[in-house]
Amino acid sequence: MGTYFAKARRGQINWKIVDANGWVLGRLAARAALGLIGKDSPDYTPHVDHRNGLIIINAEKIRLTGKKLDKKIYRYNTGFPGGLREITARKLFETQPEMLIRKAIYKMLPKNRWRDRWASRLKVYVGSAHPHAGQSPQALSLSR
Repeated sequence: MGTYFAKARRGQINWKIVDANGWVLGRLAARAALGLIGKDSPDYTPHVDHRNGLIIINAEKIRLTGKKLDKKIYRYNTGFPGGLREITARKLFETQPEMLIRKAIYKMLPKNRWRDRWASRLKVYVGSAHPHAGQSPQALSLSR
């Protein structure tokens, strides 16, 4: 008897929705990354794109534990000499809480050629309103 390998799904993306209210950033990001990859589905196969999309609402209600709000620093370079920019997690959380979640999930995805494709299927919103009602997303339980 041979080994069963799931075939690639064609067509539409299976959208899931997650409420980030009260979640710790790292725990939410780790479990959301698994959902984007498709590892939570029973027919997971490593070489197949499972076409999962993830919508995260209430991004402003996540938590960071310890002193991470003040000590965690996000760095990027503008490309010009002396263009290193730094921003603390507190300032990023106050101005763009959805970007804080997006960066955390992106860094937890596997570093391969599908990373950008999976990240493009991640939608993060401040507040409980989102424009994806037409995709009829299903609620995803991240608890184990």
